[in-house]
Amino acid sequence: MNRALFVGGIVAAAVLLLLAFNALFIVDQTSQALVIQFGRPVREIRQPGLYAKVPLLQNVVFYDRRLLDYEPPAEEVIAADQKRLVVDSYARYRIINPLQFYQSVGSESVMQLRLGATISGTLRRVLGNVLLNALLSPERSQIMANIRDQVADQARSFGIEVVDVRIRRADLPQENSQAIYARMQSERQREANEYRAQGAEQAQGIRARAERDRTVILAEADKQSQILRGQGDAESIKIYADAFGKDPEFFTFYRSLEAYRTAIGPDTTMVLSPTSEFFQYFGQHKAAKP
Repeated sequence: MNRALFVGGIVAAAVLLLLAFNALFIVDQTSQALVIQFGRPVREIRQPGLYAKVPLLQNVVFYDRRLLDYEPPAEEVIAADQKRLVVDSYARYRIINPLQFYQSVGSESVMQLRLGATISGTLRRVLGNVLLNALLSPERSQIMANIRDQVADQARSFGIEVVDVRIRRADLPQENSQAIYARMQSERQREANEYRAQGAEQAQGIRARAERDRTVILAEADKQSQILRGQGDAESIKIYADAFGKDPEFFTFYRSLEAYRTAIGPDTTMVLSPTSEFFQYFGQHKAAKP
C-alpha cells in the first residue's frame, strides 16, 4: 500500500513538474512572443523575462526582434529605355508588431514570399520609369530611397518595418552584354579613326606650312645671296677698274700671270705661236732706260 502511494506520488510529482515546465517559458532580449490558444492569439509579449501560460491549452510563438535580411532571387527588369536588366537586390527589416504579423502572414517563410513579391513589383514599377544611365549616376541613391519607401509602405500591413532596400547588382543579360560590348568597341574604333584622321589632317597642315616656310626662307636667302653677290661683284669690278686706272700696264701684266697660272700646268700641252699675244711677256724685254 505504501509502495503504491509512493509510486503515485512520484507520478503526480512528475506530472506537476511536466505541467510546470509546460506552463513556464522564457522570452530573451532578441525575441518577442505571442501566446496562442486554440489558434487565436491571447497575449503579446515584447519584454524579456520569465512568463507563464496555461499548460496544454496554450502554446507560444516566438519572433525575432532583431534586424533581419532577406535576399529575393535575381530577376529581369525592363528599364524606361527598353534595356533589360538582371537585378539582384536585398532588403533589411524587423518585426515591430507580432500580433499583426501573425494575423497577416503567420510565419516568416510566408512573409518572405509576400515581401519578395512586393519588392519585385516595386522594382519593376520604379525601374520601368528610369533610364539605365540613371542607375549609374548620382540619381541611384534617390531611386533606391524611392524603392525603399514604396516597399516599406506596402510591407507595413505585414507588421514589419522595412529599414532598407538595395540593389546589389544590376547587369545586362549575357546576350545583351555581348551586343553592347561589340557596339561600344565599334564606337570606340570609330572615335579612334576620327582622331587619327584629325591628327593626319593637322600633321599634313603642319608639313605644308613648314614646306611653305622653308621655300620662303630659301627664296629669301637666295635673293639675299644674289644681292650680296651682285654687290660683291660690283665692288670687285670697281676695285679692278680703280687698279687698272692707276697702272694699266701692271694690271695687264698681272692678269697675264693669272692666266699663265690657270692655263699652264704639269700636263698641259698648248699649240701656239711663240710670237702670239698670249706669250708676249715670255720674250726678251728691253732694259728700262735710266
